Amino acid sequence: MAGRYGRPRSVLRMRTVAGQVFLLQVAIVVLLVAAAITALVLQSRTDGEREATNRSVAVAETFANAPGIEAALKSPDPTAVLQPRTEAARKLSEVDFIVVLNTDGIRYTHPFPDRIGKKFVGNLGPALAGDIVTEKITGTIGPLVQAVVPVKAGDGRVIGLVSAGITIDRVSGVVDDQFPLLFGSAAGVLLLTTGSTALVSRRLRRQTHGLGPAEMTRMYEHHDAVLHAVREGVIIVGGDGRLLLANDEARRLLDLPSDVEGRQVSELGLDPATGSLLASGRIVTDEVHPVGERLLAVNQRTTDQHGGPPGSVTTLRDTTELQAVTGRADVARGRLKLLYDAGTEIGTTLDVVRTCEELAGFGAARFADIVTVDLSEAVLRGEEPTSTTSVAEMRRIAVSGDREGNPLYPLGKLINFDLTTPLGLGLVSGEPVLQADLAAFSGWQQQDPERARKVVERGIHSMIAVPLRARGVILGVVLFWRAEKPEPFEEEDLSLAEELGARAAVSIDNARRYTREHNMAVTLQRSLLPRGLPAQNAVEAAYRYLPAHAGLGGLGGVGGDWFDIIPLPGARVALVVGDVVGHGLHAAATMGRLRTAVHNFANLDLPPDELLWHLDELVTRIDQDEAVDDGDGAVTGATCLYAIYDPASGHCSMARAGHPQPLVLRPDGSAEYVEVPGGPPLGLGGLPFETADLWLPEGTRLVLYTDGLVEDRDRDIDEGLTLLQDTLAGHPELTPEETGERALRALLPDRPSDDIALLVARTHLLDSAHVADWDVPPDPSAVADVRAAAVRKLAEWDMSEEAFTAELILSELVTNAIRYASGPIRVRLIRDRSLICEVSDRSSTSPHLRQAATTDEGGRGLFLIAQLAERWGTRYTAGGKVIWTEQPPPADAADA
Repeated sequence: MAGRYGRPRSVLRMRTVAGQVFLLQVAIVVLLVAAAITALVLQSRTDGEREATNRSVAVAETFANAPGIEAALKSPDPTAVLQPRTEAARKLSEVDFIVVLNTDGIRYTHPFPDRIGKKFVGNLGPALAGDIVTEKITGTIGPLVQAVVPVKAGDGRVIGLVSAGITIDRVSGVVDDQFPLLFGSAAGVLLLTTGSTALVSRRLRRQTHGLGPAEMTRMYEHHDAVLHAVREGVIIVGGDGRLLLANDEARRLLDLPSDVEGRQVSELGLDPATGSLLASGRIVTDEVHPVGERLLAVNQRTTDQHGGPPGSVTTLRDTTELQAVTGRADVARGRLKLLYDAGTEIGTTLDVVRTCEELAGFGAARFADIVTVDLSEAVLRGEEPTSTTSVAEMRRIAVSGDREGNPLYPLGKLINFDLTTPLGLGLVSGEPVLQADLAAFSGWQQQDPERARKVVERGIHSMIAVPLRARGVILGVVLFWRAEKPEPFEEEDLSLAEELGARAAVSIDNARRYTREHNMAVTLQRSLLPRGLPAQNAVEAAYRYLPAHAGLGGLGGVGGDWFDIIPLPGARVALVVGDVVGHGLHAAATMGRLRTAVHNFANLDLPPDELLWHLDELVTRIDQDEAVDDGDGAVTGATCLYAIYDPASGHCSMARAGHPQPLVLRPDGSAEYVEVPGGPPLGLGGLPFETADLWLPEGTRLVLYTDGLVEDRDRDIDEGLTLLQDTLAGHPELTPEETGERALRALLPDRPSDDIALLVARTHLLDSAHVADWDVPPDPSAVADVRAAAVRKLAEWDMSEEAFTAELILSELVTNAIRYASGPIRVRLIRDRSLICEVSDRSSTSPHLRQAATTDEGGRGLFLIAQLAERWGTRYTAGGKVIWTEQPPPADAADA
């Protein structure tokens, strides 16, 4: 850099700024070291005199108060007693003399014996008055500091004096011994400081590139010219808040006076925000501040980040025109962001009402103050409004931003829109309507003049109405109202509101169509479920069926869960709970097929394990048929639990195919899960099912359910089973209805993700007086005895009118058993809702009903039974078969 200005770099010539700084620093250091040594010497002298004074006083006081001093002064020869003592004390205390005097100032002791008895040199007046005297004098042994201390008797009188002193030379000698060390240290400090100064000067020389003062001045002038020529304001503020520099552009932008440098920022007359920013020194980047009619982009940084002086440097840029351009871009960007957020926050579920609530909530928070949404009644039903009446009559579905005392139509209100008003005309045409000034009453008030007046009085000042139109059909209308925001709606807001309404209308229409399909599926499903419980006396039952929440899985609310109570012969009853995996119409249709199959198999009076085996075969065939149709080989998953309860004996047999274990609630309040052998789900094929047998006392409650009750996305099945058991245990007094309600309150989630079927059955036992049975020997003559016993029992039951028919039926059944069957024969009569006759034997051959010819001698018995009995049939047991018939009793007997 120095060479560029036409001269070689030379530190020795001391023409550079660095060289001049070096010489100045060395001179200052030398002066400082010399001044420090001088001050140290003077301080040492002062400290020596102070030390001499303190030592003299301490020695004199100590000796004056020493034991025996009073007696020595009163002795005949004080010198003989005190001279040895004072000499010993003088040597130990390292003072120059200790002199004991009488009150006349005559010495009793002295280091030089020839001076004993002579007059003491010094001021004794204060000491004789009881005070301590210190003074600097020139005595017989040279310049010294001495102290005189009175010796007092026991009554307080001064009976003598003690003086101790030390020469200044003796004390100063210690300080003089330190001078070599002091001068050596000073020399070391000087050398160290000179070296440091040389390093600093070298660094300064590198930073100034060896420039001289003239060159530095010329460079500063160039920098100053550039600083004031740029079209960006520059301001430098010191750490004390004073403005150090402001270029011409900064003065122009901030309208600063000419004498601005050196003044406090707070005194410049700037607006509070800008003045506070400049005084704070905080770091900002492109922070926009309005100053007058300008918009200034401010950047500010501190100057002490890299060891610089405290303060801040601020740059100012006029962005007024740029802000005008970018402002429009920001508005457009904000509207795009608003529409994007609307797409993510509106229509999150396939629920019409929920979608309207999301539209109202989003619009009130981001666009207007109050938002109301009205829909046609047909849309709420899942239908499509097609008439003008549907457009004119709408129900208020959602309100957001509603304030207390709001005069708008309330939630749920059925509104008849006047089609002659601007809003009504907009509904008919499908065009949005803007009312920028509601207080002008430009026709909108004709809908409800009194309510319109209250709307304006409550501060609602502008409104936009946007018809919700999808696929050319008006579904409803959304009304945006402003009250809190002072600015009214403008034409630019109209297009944004229309876009919001269009997006929401598509979501509402999708939800409407979903609602329609969902309603159709629910109707189908409910048509496949039992409409009520059949008449029977075996159990007292209650059921609950809850579909999954709409929008969760498939059609949401349409699934394959089912339950059934099927009356069986012999006053027995079958309890069924099943679950087809999945949701939707396919699951509901499959459930209907399985339920029908269970009814058909139950009519065959099959035991639970055989029934499930046949049901498994059916599901396998369904899978095979669907695999041929669809080509994807989809497997229909299903579970089922089938139980048969006999109220005559209290026996219950059950089997399950992949279904949860049933819960048994005993009459004593205990609750336990029945260990039914777990068969595979239906449709796997080839695996056996097993039956569990148990005896249930009267009042036992059987709880059968599907997995939706005990399993949820937030709870595993084991936790749910434990919760169900704990919830129902210890409450034997609950009815089946109350038991079901208690279970649902404890386990039902807020938004069920799976269907729930729950069946609670409380068992009854038939009165032993209503059951009669006899063992029949394999002898034709025993038929007459059986008939007679049956007639007597029926007479006892007040059923004599049925005796003749029962007698004929039993005669035929028992005769056939004796003729064609083997093993023990047993007859049982049961009085229930009907009169039941049962004949059991050990044969597995079932009788066959046929039409006998006129020439046949036999074959008419079963035909006769079929004509006399209301129902009849055969069921097989582990040891044979049972042929049964049912006869309806007389009305009075049935009521009994």
